[in-house]
Amino acid sequence: MDILWTLLTLPYAPVRGLTAIVKVVAREAESQQHNPVTVRRELEELDRAAAAGEITPAERDRGQQQVLERLTGPAGGRTPARRDGPARRPGADRRPATDRGGGSRRPRGGPR
Repeated sequence: MDILWTLLTLPYAPVRGLTAIVKVVAREAESQQHNPVTVRRELEELDRAAAAGEITPAERDRGQQQVLERLTGPAGGRTPARRDGPARRPGADRRPATDRGGGSRRPRGGPR
């Protein structure tokens, strides 16, 4: 069965190979973006350019902010779940349904 499946999906082998390569490249690019050595090098380059007069201090500040946001921001563009307080289940603030007013409910198993 494995040989038959391999033969049937053989035309898709280039697509699978390309997908694997893209995943490896994306993972490497992300690790380079968050590498502390790379971040430090970029910040030093911004400081050097500002000291040489190639960019204005405002441009340097904007560049530093972008680098730091990339470093501290969520990976892959995903936003983390907001956690302002303790975790709560949906509907946890509702009261349980009980009879509180001496209503017309009869006890179970009693005479009717």
